[in-house]
Amino acid sequence: MGDRKQARDAEFQSFVIGRWPRLMRTAFLLTGEQHAAEDLVQSTLEQVYAAWRRVGSADDPEAYVRRVMINAHARRHRRRLKEFLAPRDDSGLVHEVADSGDRISQADDRRALLTALAQLPPRQREAVVLRYWENLTETQAAEAMGCSVGAVKSNAAKGIASRTSGRTSCGRRCFAGSPRNRRTTP
Repeated sequence: MGDRKQARDAEFQSFVIGRWPRLMRTAFLLTGEQHAAEDLVQSTLEQVYAAWRRVGSADDPEAYVRRVMINAHARRHRRRLKEFLAPRDDSGLVHEVADSGDRISQADDRRALLTALAQLPPRQREAVVLRYWENLTETQAAEAMGCSVGAVKSNAAKGIASRTSGRTSCGRRCFAGSPRNRRTTP
């Protein structure tokens, strides 16, 4: 019995090590702050570890982890915990340094991206992050968000449209740094 537990622990550890940068990037884009992102990933992984026997044998454990993360983020928002992506006065803050291999760090105007995401409502932000930064299909994003494909399409379109409608100086360039800008459902 101890050998099976050690094997599961090793499998979980390997999963976490392999997915940590991507989980952190997603959490950062959802929360807007490095420490909040770390907390979100940690609490997500705590929940996943408790169910790892079931999760590890699933067809797509990463999809399960993503769903847990989106749900945890939604619960925090419902509790009205303050999130911020672009503080008005960041003179006293330590700026988060992106991983050099991270696609976000390669964006031309990272601050514009974070400002644009900060102005989106949570569900639109989730849809935009999952579709355009995580490069998920509409079906995968719907599963992660726990909603219909139509809701993902609507939220993503509204999120992109609100940034390109002239209400912000950011425009479409804010989302242009994503891995593959527009991938449709197969």
